Amino acid sequence: MSTTLYGIKNCDTVRAARRWLETHNVDFSFQDVRDTPLTASQLKTWLQVLGVDALVNKRSTTWKQLSPAQRDGLNPDTAIALLLEHPTLMKRPLLDTGSELHLGFKADHYQSLFTHHTL
Repeated sequence: MSTTLYGIKNCDTVRAARRWLETHNVDFSFQDVRDTPLTASQLKTWLQVLGVDALVNKRSTTWKQLSPAQRDGLNPDTAIALLLEHPTLMKRPLLDTGSELHLGFKADHYQSLFTHHTL
């Protein structure tokens, strides 16, 4: 199983998720979406699986700085362009287990994910 955690390294929730994965000896890679940008293809897949409302963080500072036209015109196609331009718009962390996508971090949720998989 190839597990990747996506986020930004200075986000407290991402740091907590990384700490949990390391403490529980989960083999994973981390991609800082500022340092290594996401691709349109990745975002399209994530939007299809998770939906715009789940993937786009409408409580973020970045969201509040967008123009009303950008916010009002949000749909899967415009979301790709916005997330490519503003990676911090993505809810984080995003955990890709290779077979499932999970947004956010809760220790009990990660515990249930990784006790049902063979590591």
